[in-house]
Amino acid sequence: MAKLQPMEPSLSSDDERRAAALVDGFHSLTNEVGKFIVGQREVVEQVVIAVFAGGHCLLEGVPGLAKTMLVKTLSEALNLSFRRIQFTPDLMPADITGTEIIQEDADTGRRKLIFQPGPIFTQMLLADEINRTPPKTQAALLEAMQEHRVTIGQDTYSLEEPFFVLATQNPIEQEGTYPLPEAQKDRFLFQINVGYPSKDEEREILRRTTGSVDVKIHSVLDGEDIQMAQQLIRKVPVPDHVTDYVLDLVRATRPNEPGASDYVKQMVDWGAGPRACQHMILGGKVRALLRGRTHVTLEDVFALAAPTLRHRLVPTFNAEAEGITVDQIIGDLLKQVPSGEPARVL
Repeated sequence: MAKLQPMEPSLSSDDERRAAALVDGFHSLTNEVGKFIVGQREVVEQVVIAVFAGGHCLLEGVPGLAKTMLVKTLSEALNLSFRRIQFTPDLMPADITGTEIIQEDADTGRRKLIFQPGPIFTQMLLADEINRTPPKTQAALLEAMQEHRVTIGQDTYSLEEPFFVLATQNPIEQEGTYPLPEAQKDRFLFQINVGYPSKDEEREILRRTTGSVDVKIHSVLDGEDIQMAQQLIRKVPVPDHVTDYVLDLVRATRPNEPGASDYVKQMVDWGAGPRACQHMILGGKVRALLRGRTHVTLEDVFALAAPTLRHRLVPTFNAEAEGITVDQIIGDLLKQVPSGEPARVL
């Protein structure tokens, strides 16, 4: 059994009280989102984990699974400003970031450039069908996602905190799409797959959406609460054996890494980078707190490995020809990489 030796000091009593308040806020948040979104508990939890960790999400699913409604409802329950951009082939970068317009000063009669902010100047941005616009326009999000600012000409404008990008894409209709470059996908903390509801859930969806029920969403958290949560998350200790496992798992995805397995060399063309380690640890810290724990365990890593890695691995032609998905590769790696203790599911 590996010795549990935290890398960081434990949470203080004040931090533990904040952590308990965060758990209460999470349950209230999921209850509010559940007024509109039927089922999808794992999807909702992973989106909330990304928000509390200060990261962005890529939601992938076929049309009609309420991805847009989920993001909009979440923004209302979090009392955050919300804007939606429908990505299309003719969308230009200025349509996202904003542009400078010439305006005449009423007093002096002189003309000057005035910056007109685009829809990216919000706290929660929904990039709907992000893969339907060319790379030039997709790249308009890069600076905002990484540095939370926008540069127009010689001027730089900071975005209001907290700031999140939640993007959607359709996995089945690829005609007329522009796949996101690897560098941009790596900026998303999670790629969350949204699946079909069960029969009972779909029955409930029909009942809610075809009747006369009027549901209102109440704000249960705000931007200040989220920023507090992001600061608290950083204090959650991570035992050395968990950090070692995250490092071993991510490094095991790289076919050119010394000691890479034959399986990875055969199935993976390109593995995950260091940002995957960072995001897996941050997500694990949030998940630990939401389950009433004050330290990260291997269960947190097992639960978040797929959404953290699935958009960072590039399968080989052999893998695709054999019908092996990225999620299957991740599942195999979780079994192959030794963890030091048996896996347990919470």
